[in-house]
Amino acid sequence: MHILVTNDDGAFAPGIYALVLALQTIAEVTVIAPDQNRSGISSALSLETPLRIMKTPAGASGWWQMNGTPADCVRLALSGFLEHLPDMVVSGINAGDNMGDNVIYSGTVGGATEGRFLKYPPIAISAAGRGHDQMYYETAGQVAIDLIKRLRKSPIESGVILNVNVPSVPYTKLQGMKITRLGDRHFGEPIIPAEDGRGRRIYWIGDTGKVKDDREGTDFHAVHNDYVSITPLQIDLTSHRHLDPLGNWLT
Repeated sequence: MHILVTNDDGAFAPGIYALVLALQTIAEVTVIAPDQNRSGISSALSLETPLRIMKTPAGASGWWQMNGTPADCVRLALSGFLEHLPDMVVSGINAGDNMGDNVIYSGTVGGATEGRFLKYPPIAISAAGRGHDQMYYETAGQVAIDLIKRLRKSPIESGVILNVNVPSVPYTKLQGMKITRLGDRHFGEPIIPAEDGRGRRIYWIGDTGKVKDDREGTDFHAVHNDYVSITPLQIDLTSHRHLDPLGNWLT
């Protein structure tokens, strides 16, 4: 099995190292990841900037960095850069959760989404830390192994994206796995005004909104109770229940 690994925290982030160390025990692994942090960039592609790819300074075999987004990394890999195409894409391990509305903005999810046409469904995996808690990336790495072994034994359709959030606790403390739906957050926190070094006005985007819907069955509820949350995502954003009402509205 050949797995392509990417992320949005950058090619030198601790989460991607933990993921590769885990996956190398069960598969051939190729890494193509952004050369800097690309968090919050979703599925953006670089259409006005040429892409440059190079091996990491350590010269690791099959470990590349590039000046693009997570989706760029996967698109490049699948569109001619790699002679030996992967069987699936795993994106992560993200430093922090990707739950609820955050999946819209997540570069981790964006990288996984770009690999949805391969043999196995892509996985976006995140270590859902709590505040300044220790990040147990090795726990998320072991969960990735568990899920891939399950996929190989019992394959599911490749069009779905598995968004996986792993509580940042020791592996032995996990209570199990749950299939969940996305929860919901309130609107984001206000912008943060500031000044740059020359006294010019600048703004920082505020933090994500507080949790609004964390009822049982949501990703928030599962993770808060130390369960691994697995949310199946799809690309079709159509609100099917509104098709007929809107048709009537037009008449």
